[in-house]
Amino acid sequence: MAAASHGLDRDRLAELGAVAAARLGQAGVELVALSFVDNSGVSRVKAVPVGRLAQAAAWGVGASNSFDFFLSTDTIASGTHSLGPVGDLRLHPDLDALTVLAAQPGWAWAPVLRYDQDGHPHPQDSRALAATAAARLADRGLSVRMAFELEWVVTDADEVPLPGPAYGYPRLSAHNDYLRAVVSALDSQQMDVEQIHPEYAAGQFELSIAPADPVRAADLAVLTRETVRAVTDAYGMRASFTPKFEPGGVGNGGHVHLSLWDGDRNLCAGGTGPFELTDTAASFGAGILGRLPALLAVGAPSVVSYLRLEPHHWAGVFTAWGLENRETPLRLIRGAAGQRDTAANLEVKSFDLTANPYLATAALLFAGEAGIAADAQLPDPVDVDPGTLSPAEATAAGVTRLPISLTEAITAFETDDVLPSAFGPQLATTLMDIRRAEVAELGSLEPAELCRVMRWRH
Repeated sequence: MAAASHGLDRDRLAELGAVAAARLGQAGVELVALSFVDNSGVSRVKAVPVGRLAQAAAWGVGASNSFDFFLSTDTIASGTHSLGPVGDLRLHPDLDALTVLAAQPGWAWAPVLRYDQDGHPHPQDSRALAATAAARLADRGLSVRMAFELEWVVTDADEVPLPGPAYGYPRLSAHNDYLRAVVSALDSQQMDVEQIHPEYAAGQFELSIAPADPVRAADLAVLTRETVRAVTDAYGMRASFTPKFEPGGVGNGGHVHLSLWDGDRNLCAGGTGPFELTDTAASFGAGILGRLPALLAVGAPSVVSYLRLEPHHWAGVFTAWGLENRETPLRLIRGAAGQRDTAANLEVKSFDLTANPYLATAALLFAGEAGIAADAQLPDPVDVDPGTLSPAEATAAGVTRLPISLTEAITAFETDDVLPSAFGPQLATTLMDIRRAEVAELGSLEPAELCRVMRWRH
């Protein structure tokens, strides 16, 4: 008789784990990192020897409930649903996502799903929430393909950013071996790199991974960051994914690209709406645009996020959208003529890499699905920097400033009519409890000190 509980077929999981362990052993893997992303956007990890993988798959690995209340500074906050030091969860690796790590010889990685000791899904499991959001769209016959862009600053061992002009070939030339090593490691992990290049700020680089289904896209965001970090460390340098490396500088974004599909048809192209959006894709985009103030509590979830969200910095800080407009938080990218049926997508520019990518994924999908349900309409697109509009022009276009602080974003989330319910009362409450705790701990810091404290946390 199978040792099943609440949907966990433990005997079957043990069998699959043993097969996976044998495969990993043949590849020279000795240890498996099992990771999840906490509510503050930090990847937390336990690890098991490969010989224990079958046991971990069937019965999980213990982890405290308190991780739900960790701040990015490692302070453990209190909250409505906190159990303090009491209780235990079980981390079950997703064996389908097992990856041999090219930049960490002898290691493999797997994302986990969190259950309680009786086999019930943990209500604050962000990866499961992303899957739920995708399933709700699937019930409508729709799917989403997503990708995260990663930006990071590389410094020498003394924390001085690498020199070179913005987008400059000299920076690529000086560090071509490093960039090749990053791409080679990702290629070895069957991750499809679309492009990598120097970015605007000193030492800044950007990397784009090809789109995937929503949960896989979030997995890839986690794995890409840790691969970049490992390669950077191996070269005697440091990688910072913070939204603002230093006051006054250009920030690191975590832009999210989404295209909405009906079977094999991309609904972001070939329609009769603005710039050939279909009505369904336009409503999906309108759902996201209309909830951006609340979405920032998920996608720009740290105090330091709001140092990045400045006008005229291509971060998208006004309630506007446009075709290829890099100053709008919702940007329609059509792609080259002849390729738009596959390339067209919506880009959310105001998110950063302090966000938990699974929560960001879920929030965007819930918002877009709500837009479809309500037959929401996009306003007229904006074809200028919205920060240059006069007050009268902005009012006429319905353009307002997005939240300028995490406190404002918290209020927007809590008063939203969709997101708290979709996240569930326990997770929605806990998220805002720890956001307030971060404001209490970090909100009074001067920008230079805030940047210093947060520089290496994500």
